[in-house]
Amino acid sequence: MSVTGTTLTPRAYLQRQSRWQPVEIVFWLATLLPFWLTPDYLVLASQIAITALFALSLDLILGYAGIVSLGHAAFFGLGAYTAGLFSKFVWGEPISGLLAGALVAGIVGYAASFIIARFRHLALIMITLGMGLLLTELANSMHWLTGGNDGLQGVKMWPIFNTFRFDLFGKTAYAYSLIVLFLVFLVARRIINSPFGLSLRGIRENPLRMPALGAPSRAHLRKIYTISAVMAGIAGALLAQTTETVSLEVLGFQRSADVLVILILGGAGRLYGGLVGAIIFLVARDQFSGNTPQFWYFWIGMLLILVVMFLPNGILGGLAKLTATWRGRFWRGKS
Repeated sequence: MSVTGTTLTPRAYLQRQSRWQPVEIVFWLATLLPFWLTPDYLVLASQIAITALFALSLDLILGYAGIVSLGHAAFFGLGAYTAGLFSKFVWGEPISGLLAGALVAGIVGYAASFIIARFRHLALIMITLGMGLLLTELANSMHWLTGGNDGLQGVKMWPIFNTFRFDLFGKTAYAYSLIVLFLVFLVARRIINSPFGLSLRGIRENPLRMPALGAPSRAHLRKIYTISAVMAGIAGALLAQTTETVSLEVLGFQRSADVLVILILGGAGRLYGGLVGAIIFLVARDQFSGNTPQFWYFWIGMLLILVVMFLPNGILGGLAKLTATWRGRFWRGKS
């Protein structure tokens, strides 16, 4: 394995990848700035954190394992409805509601993974799309439980640890969403920088040859798909808890398409791609919809076209290429 002209063993490569870079520490410290710089936008900031978590879950299966999905909102919605119903019929304690959302999404994700692991490419897109549509129609028809088109009413959350109450300004919601995002990110980072994560990248490139190297492709795909479903369920549960409402939109195709756009913008197959993409997409949507409410999707489409044309590996991919070019010129200049 070659990195910047130096040949590394897989173990040394993973150890290098596992080290925290200064830019990562700066990034996470910067996520605290909205508390002081933009306190009026904390609600938007919490939405960005939740969407970033959802995009991270999709990146695990799409960017690293090559599983294309147009129905990933199915797990996001399952988490949202589970957390909402848990609050309405059991109790409103947030942490247990979050775990319930993750558990239900994980169980359904594990069951679906046996189908997902058998197909690739166009068939996979159609299957995942069908799953999303199926769950949307199911939630719509179960009006007595989900509220159907009217949405789930009566979701009331208790204060976190019986101390931190959800407020109108979004301060608690953002802190809660940010902490959960960071903890889940640590798990994702550990997975990706492990032999299992390395084998996923091999499966993405050639799933037929990986079993010959001792990496069972289907078993690995089932594992990562289940983990991804759990993360998406946590993101959905966070949305239900911080907004105290759940609508059919959480399961819809639009949400699945939006998170795919976010990942392409930020850069698939990069841990921070979904996070950066969520920031750009939601801030752009907030600004565009405020200035031109009728045409904001036009500008989002224009942004997507420009990124794909000039930065085919996303914004982070473009930055990485630019950095590598600068480093190359620097070392050539020194030699």
